[in-house]
Amino acid sequence: MNNGEILKVQGLNVSYGESKVLFDAGLRVMQGQVGDLRGSERRRQNHFAQDDCGFFEADLRIGPLRRYRPGRSDVLRHRQDGAQYIPQDKKVFSDLTVRENLELGSYATKDYNWDQVTEHFPRLKGLMDRKAGYLSGGERQMLMIGRAILGKPKVLLIDEPTEGLAPSIVAHLKNAFKELSKKSALVIVEQNLPLVCAISDKIYALKEGHMVAELADRESIQARVCEQYL
Repeated sequence: MNNGEILKVQGLNVSYGESKVLFDAGLRVMQGQVGDLRGSERRRQNHFAQDDCGFFEADLRIGPLRRYRPGRSDVLRHRQDGAQYIPQDKKVFSDLTVRENLELGSYATKDYNWDQVTEHFPRLKGLMDRKAGYLSGGERQMLMIGRAILGKPKVLLIDEPTEGLAPSIVAHLKNAFKELSKKSALVIVEQNLPLVCAISDKIYALKEGHMVAELADRESIQARVCEQYL
């Protein structure tokens, strides 16, 4: 890998039968960067995030780390030295408490340092004994991200993290993403344009399954520029 390059995707093609949804797509993210996928077709962007984490065959390399392709049935979808995918559905183990959800993450990663979770999401500290099914959408998202950072993954792939959430939660996640990017590279599929422009170091524009632009400077990462790719 090049110096500082933590995630590289090349020649990613995805088809369903005769229908092809991604064509030779690719991206590169450096250590400590936040990358975002933009486009008007959410389904294609979501496939890209999922495929990055190995749900389909792709030429994916994560820094000097081993290739990682978790199975569809792997609920935690984690490897201690690899990538963690946080899906859009905000699904948690509803019948288990917040504490028990975190215990599952710790069991998978052997990382029992929950202080790193409550440091980013202090609200969870007072909810440890609450069943996850009774959490708000924002609290579930915090729990999913908190569980994902156990094991200190090198890459976090986050699918539509702010969809349907209150502005106060979005503001909190914005700050959390900035802090998380100091330890992990982030690749986010997100429709909230102000948030994207505020936190992203790179924006990749996807149109009709093709990667059509890479924006990598502050002058380009502006709403007026990004809007043309919606």
